Amino acid sequence: MSNFKSLGIPADLIKSLDEMGIHKPTPVQAQSIPYLLEKGHDFVGQAQTGTGKTAAFGLPLLTKVSGDKKHIQALILSPTRELAKQIGKALFKFTKYANEKTFVEVVAGGDKIDLQVSRLQRPTQIVVATPGRLFDLLKRKALSINHVQYLILDEADEMLSMGFKQQIRSAIELTANRKATWLFSATFPPVLKELVKGCMAPEPKTVKIDSTRVVNRDIDHRYAVCVKEDKTDFISDFLERQGEKRGLIFCRTKDGCSILGKQLAKRDFSVDVLQGDLTQPERDKVMRAFKKERTQFLIATDVAARGIDVEGLSFVVHHQLPEQVEMYTHRSGRTARAGKKGMSLVLIDPREQKRLEAISRELGVHFGPA
Repeated sequence: MSNFKSLGIPADLIKSLDEMGIHKPTPVQAQSIPYLLEKGHDFVGQAQTGTGKTAAFGLPLLTKVSGDKKHIQALILSPTRELAKQIGKALFKFTKYANEKTFVEVVAGGDKIDLQVSRLQRPTQIVVATPGRLFDLLKRKALSINHVQYLILDEADEMLSMGFKQQIRSAIELTANRKATWLFSATFPPVLKELVKGCMAPEPKTVKIDSTRVVNRDIDHRYAVCVKEDKTDFISDFLERQGEKRGLIFCRTKDGCSILGKQLAKRDFSVDVLQGDLTQPERDKVMRAFKKERTQFLIATDVAARGIDVEGLSFVVHHQLPEQVEMYTHRSGRTARAGKKGMSLVLIDPREQKRLEAISRELGVHFGPA
C-alpha cells in the first residue's frame, strides 16, 4: 500500500499532510504524483471533483517552484472563485512546514481588484486565478505570466462550459515558454480534445480514474421512492431525525431550490439557499453562514454548488436524480470527506427505478432503501 513518502513527496510536505489528517493517497494522487514529481511533462488527469486532485498536482508543483525566484512560475486556472480559493488554501496548508517559502496569490472575480493589484506587488511564485479576473489584471499590467513554467488547467471541462474558451487559449499563448501543461477534467468533450491538441505534446502522459473507483467507499448510498408532492414532507421528516448533523440538499432548478427553501424555513429548519441568481456578496454571505455553522442545511443547484468544500457534512440529499451520472459522484462526494462516514440519499419517482439501477451499475455502488 502506497503512502506519500513512497510516492516521493518530501518530508517537510508530509509533515503538513499528517497535520491535515491526510495519510493515504487517493487513486488519482497515487497515479499522478510520481510522474509529476519526476518528469513533470505534459499531463492529462481525468478524475471527478472530490478525488484529491488539488494534492495530486499541488504537491509536485510545490517541489518545482523556487522561493528564490521572485516572479510567477506557475499559473493555476480554475472555473470558480470558490474552487480557486479552495486550491489556494490547500497550497498554503501544504507549505506550513516547507523548507522553502512559496507565496501563493488567489485572484478571482467578486473580490476587490485594487487589493489584488497591491498584493501582486509582493514576490509571488504561484497564482491561482479564475480566467475572467486573470485577464482583467493582465489588462492593468498588474502581473506578468511571461515566466510561467507550469500551466495547470483544473476542471477544464467546467471552464469551457462556462464560456472561458478564449481566455484559456490566450493563457496558453501567453505562457508559450512554459515547461509543461497539466490538465485535469472530469469529462473530455470534443472542444477540450481540440484544445489539448493545440497546447500539449502529441501523447501526453494520461491518468484516467475509473468512475467505479471514484466513488468514496465511506458513503452509504440510500434511496426512497417518493412522488413529487410528498418530497417536502419526506425531507422534513428526514432532517428532523438528523439532530445536530449538517448536510446539503441538491435540486435541479433554481425555482426548485427557492420553493423548497421557503417550505423548510416555514417549518423552522435552519436552512439557506444557494442558486445562480444570487449576487457575489449574497453568495458569500450564504457560504459564510454555512461554513461557520450558523446554518445547518444548505439547498443548492449543481451549478451554484461548484467548488463548495465544507468540512463535516454528514449527508447529501438528492431532491431529484441529477441529469448526468458523473454529477451524482460530484454531489455525493461533498460528504464523507477526510476519512469520515456520510450518507447520500436519493429521492426517486416510481418511474426512475431503472435509472437508479443504471447509475448503480455504472458506478459500482449499492443503493439500499432509506
